[in-house]
Amino acid sequence: MKTLLKIILTALAVIVLAKILPGVEVVNYTTAIIVAIVISLLNLFVRPLLVFFTLPATIVTLGLFLFVINAIIILLADKLVDGFEVPGFFTAFLFSILLSFFRTILFSLLKEKKEVNY
Repeated sequence: MKTLLKIILTALAVIVLAKILPGVEVVNYTTAIIVAIVISLLNLFVRPLLVFFTLPATIVTLGLFLFVINAIIILLADKLVDGFEVPGFFTAFLFSILLSFFRTILFSLLKEKKEVNY
């Protein structure tokens, strides 16, 4: 249930970012949900491989190269999903940073408060 809610919140963030960033287009809400699923799957399967193969660059840049990997994930989602367009690398870079920020805020709302019993 929590996974479905995270996908819906990511789709909401994708729609908001499509309205904010120039050139980013999402055709409809269904496409936004598909984009959220594709980004989740790419983060699950492709991102670890990219991180592994670019580990020297990531170490040299003190982790900043991970932002480039996130932009590559967004560009891959652009190629895989019809109805989702990101015009270039810089826009994908900005989109990935803002998406990470929005997801952090939205997912923090899902965290359950742990009660401490003494």
